[in-house]
Amino acid sequence: MINRLAALALTLLVACAPVQRDSALPTRAASIVQDLPPMRAFAPAPLVPPKRSNAEIARDFLDLSFRMESGKELPFMTRFEGPITVRLTGETSDQMLDDLHALLTRLRREAGINILMTNEDDASITVEAIPLNTLQGVAPRAACFVVPRVESWAEFSRKAGTSALDWSTLERRERASVFIPSDAAPQEVRDCLHEELAQAIGPLNDLYRLPDSIFNDDNIHTVLTGFDMLILRAYYAPEMRNGMTDAEALEVIPTVLARLNPAGRSISPQSRSATSREWIDAMATAVSSGSSQNRRRRAAQSAIAIGTDSGWSGPRQGFAYYAYGRLEVANDPQRALRAFDAAEALYRQSDNTDIHAAHIAVQKAAFTLASGDTDATLALTNAAIPVAEQHQNAALLSTLMMFKAEALDMRGNNDAADAVRLDSLGWARYGFGSDRNVQARLAEVASLRPF
Repeated sequence: MINRLAALALTLLVACAPVQRDSALPTRAASIVQDLPPMRAFAPAPLVPPKRSNAEIARDFLDLSFRMESGKELPFMTRFEGPITVRLTGETSDQMLDDLHALLTRLRREAGINILMTNEDDASITVEAIPLNTLQGVAPRAACFVVPRVESWAEFSRKAGTSALDWSTLERRERASVFIPSDAAPQEVRDCLHEELAQAIGPLNDLYRLPDSIFNDDNIHTVLTGFDMLILRAYYAPEMRNGMTDAEALEVIPTVLARLNPAGRSISPQSRSATSREWIDAMATAVSSGSSQNRRRRAAQSAIAIGTDSGWSGPRQGFAYYAYGRLEVANDPQRALRAFDAAEALYRQSDNTDIHAAHIAVQKAAFTLASGDTDATLALTNAAIPVAEQHQNAALLSTLMMFKAEALDMRGNNDAADAVRLDSLGWARYGFGSDRNVQARLAEVASLRPF
C-alpha cells in the first residue's frame, strides 16, 4: 500500500502545482474506459459575498495594494483609467477564448469594471499564449505571469531585466501583458487567466493569511472569489485614484467598503498577524520541486513550528500541515495522515475554508480506499464533491468522483460506479487536459484498490 500511496501522492497536486502533461504513467484505466465523454465546463455561478469584517478586509486591501509578493512596498496605487480592452494572441484555443469571455463578463458584472475584448493591437492588456517550456525558460517556477509596459512576448524578451518592467516605477497603468501556457490543461489556463488578469488590473500582492481569495500563494482557490471581486470593485471605486498613498487610501477605504459591502459592517474582525518572511521562505522551499525531499520536509516542519509559535490557527497553519503531509506520504504514511488530520481540523474551524478541507479529503480518500474502507471513502468524497463543484475545480472534482466510483465498485454497486466514473471523465478532460492524462489519473486512483 505504501508504494501505491507514494505513487499517487506524486500526482495528486490539484492545488499546488501544474498538472504534469503526457508523462509515462500507468495505463490500467485504458481497459476501464476506452472512449472518453465530451469535456465539461462550469456554468456561471452566483456571486458569494465575503463573510468577513470590513475592518479586516480594509487591512487586506491595503496590504494587497501597496506591497508586492517580494515584500517590496509600492509608493502609490496605480490602475487603468477609462475602459480596459483585452486581446488574446498566440497559440490560442476555443476553450481559452470561452474562458476569457466568461471572466470578462464576471469582472463587468461582479466588480463593475468596464473591460471588453478587442482585436486591436493597442489593447490595454495583451494575453499571449505560448508553450510552457518557453515561458518557464524565463520563469522556471511560474505557470504564468504578468508584466507592465509591454504588448508581446517579443517585447518582453527585449526589455527583460530593465526598469521598464518594474511595477514600482509606474505612475498609472496603460499597457500590460499576461503570458499563459498554450499547452496546459484547460483548467490551468483558466486559473492563470483569473489570477494574472486580476493582478494586471488590480492588486499585485499575494497574502497567505487570506482564506477566501485567489490572491494567495497556496493556490487553493482557482477562480476569482466574492472577496476578490469586492477588492477589485473597491480598487476601481470613484473614491480611489491613481497616485494615492497608503495613508490616503486608509482614510477612504472604510467608507468605500461600507458602501459596497454593508453586511461586513456588523461582523467582528479577526486578528491576523503579518506573515514573516521566514515562514514564506520555508513554504516556498516546501512546495518547490527544486529541493530534495528531506530539505522540503524540514522546511514544512519549520513552517509548522513558526505558525505554532505565532499562535496561528487558520489557513496558513493548515497549509503548512497539508504540505508536510504530502511530503511524508512516501516517507512515513502514518505521519502524513496525522498531518492531514491536523490540516483538516484547522480548515474545519471556518466556513471560509471548506474548499481547503476538500483538498484534504482527496488526500485522505487515498488512504481509506487503499485500506478497503469504502464507508470512509464514500463519506469523504460525498462531502467534498459539492464543494469542489461550487468552487469550479474540475481537477479536484473529477479525482474525488474517481475515488467514489472505486469505492462503489468495491461494494458491488457497479452500475452506480460506472455512472459516477463516466461523469468524472468529462470534468477530468477540463481539469487534466489530454486523454492520456485523464486515463493516467483514472489508473492511479484504480491502482489504490486493495487486491
